[in-house]
Amino acid sequence: MPGKEILNSKEIERALTRIAHEIIERNKGTETLCLIGIQRGGVYLAGRLASCIQSIEGAHIDTGILDITFYRDDLYSKKDQPVVRTTDIPFSVTGKTVVIVDDVLFTGRSIRAAMDALIDFGRPAAIQLAVLIDRGHRELPIRADYVGKNIPTHFSDMVEVFLKEEGKEDKVVLISEQ
Repeated sequence: MPGKEILNSKEIERALTRIAHEIIERNKGTETLCLIGIQRGGVYLAGRLASCIQSIEGAHIDTGILDITFYRDDLYSKKDQPVVRTTDIPFSVTGKTVVIVDDVLFTGRSIRAAMDALIDFGRPAAIQLAVLIDRGHRELPIRADYVGKNIPTHFSDMVEVFLKEEGKEDKVVLISEQ
């Protein structure tokens, strides 16, 4: 099922540049800022955002990788064994403004799991959320602080994010069951 292209490579780049500017503006610079990408797509997007912020501000941004597998609330209800990936946060998050980065925000459950996992690494001064796509259908009271694009979807739809870091052409596709 091919789906409908929602964002192309240039649109993704523009969205990330805008988000980078919004992060800098909201936080009045980058002094206590760090980015943590959720495995998998969020990791690549966090890296791109850090590069963009660095080119705008000329300041290094600490960037980490977070695997939320064991913090998911559906871990034991899935039939397949979970794929555990790397968590690498080589700096202290205590007292920092942590921007969690993910590719798609849907029910909010992954973000809840990410916040639970992040707290195991320290006590951030604040946690913010940046996502490339917000597709709605929240089950938890979670919202993104920075959004590349809001896409109205049906609950049964799928949003696929393809990134060059995974050997694919940058694009976002909506696969509709309707």
